[in-house]
Amino acid sequence: MKETIDVLIDETGWVHCPVCKNKTRTKIRQDTVLKNFPIYCPKCGQETLINIEKMNIEVIEPDARRRADHL
Repeated sequence: MKETIDVLIDETGWVHCPVCKNKTRTKIRQDTVLKNFPIYCPKCGQETLINIEKMNIEVIEPDARRRADHL
């Protein structure tokens, strides 16, 4: 499942959780590029695989931690 979401980064560069929309502990810049990055949300406890390029987030895997636990 891949979907592009651009509202999950606020104006100061903080990345928000794709699940609960709360701010994570990850901050990016305009030139940041991430591939298969596991972002963790301290609020809801979800881990999600994302790609970031040109301030756009592409969600790859909604809950990467649960998927890895089953392998």
